[in-house]
Amino acid sequence: MGVWRKWIFPIIRIVIFAAVAAALVKLAFFGDAAQDAASPEFPTAEIVEPQIPVSLGTIQNDVVLKGTIAADEAVEVKSTAPGTVRKVLAGQGAAVGAGAELFVVREEVMRDDGTSWKRDITVVSPAAGILSVVSVIEGQTVTIGEVVAKVAPPSFHVTATMEPEQQYRLLNQPTEALVAVAGGPAPFTCTGLSISTALAGAEADSGGTAMRCAVPGDVRVFAGLGAEVTISGGVAENVMMVPITAVEGVADTGNVYFVLADGSTEQRPVTLGLNDGINVEVRDGVAEGDMVLQFVPGAQEAPMMGEDCYAVAGGMACGGFGG
Repeated sequence: MGVWRKWIFPIIRIVIFAAVAAALVKLAFFGDAAQDAASPEFPTAEIVEPQIPVSLGTIQNDVVLKGTIAADEAVEVKSTAPGTVRKVLAGQGAAVGAGAELFVVREEVMRDDGTSWKRDITVVSPAAGILSVVSVIEGQTVTIGEVVAKVAPPSFHVTATMEPEQQYRLLNQPTEALVAVAGGPAPFTCTGLSISTALAGAEADSGGTAMRCAVPGDVRVFAGLGAEVTISGGVAENVMMVPITAVEGVADTGNVYFVLADGSTEQRPVTLGLNDGINVEVRDGVAEGDMVLQFVPGAQEAPMMGEDCYAVAGGMACGGFGG
């Protein structure tokens, strides 16, 4: 029994500890990589392009612009006859109404026999407002059509600059917009909305695509105030839609990359409707539930994008997707 305690048991313990240590070393440093790779429990890495289903939802197509309140341009007062200013009836700063008498011009009229006679022509204001400029004095000679004064109307308008691509979001020409003035009254509707683009050859500071609409006369505003202009391009409810990143082109027509059953993709043409800068309406070419690539192949995905954010031309857009 002394031999067992002295030699056999210690040797057995040493062998057991050595076997355990060897097993741990093998697991830690010499795992069976070939077996793991061949096992279906350890699949190899595979890059899968993100996919998204065509879903139903509502698209509120509002174009929001940063605008400015501006006073309406002064109306020119032109002499309606050539001659000499006989009398100035209103001075600079005077409040005048439409049709108010401003100047009297004495015109010399020639007869057929070579003699002449004089008649007085009264120049009237073409609009109501403040006589902001008076550029003639009594005794001054004027020509027909010469600008002799200007009347500043008490009305205002809103101006804003649009990016050219924003016009694609307006399927129809709008006639009004909702305006919120910073620190001003409740949001109001401006009317007579027009969108114009500078013609070729126009001065560079004339701007690109400009929006303008009239401020109602009963709304109190001041020139220079900032404003947020919301132009409604329509609402599409319960329509098929996908993120704009999934489509080549976002106006009228485009292409999506449809995911086939075997995982491959094919390009499919689609007809597009409204878009809100995040999602775009798909009118035909796909069906609800179809899977498409979330990002057009070759398009760069914006780095560090948060939830519900998508890469768009020139940057990143964020917003909800779905109904």
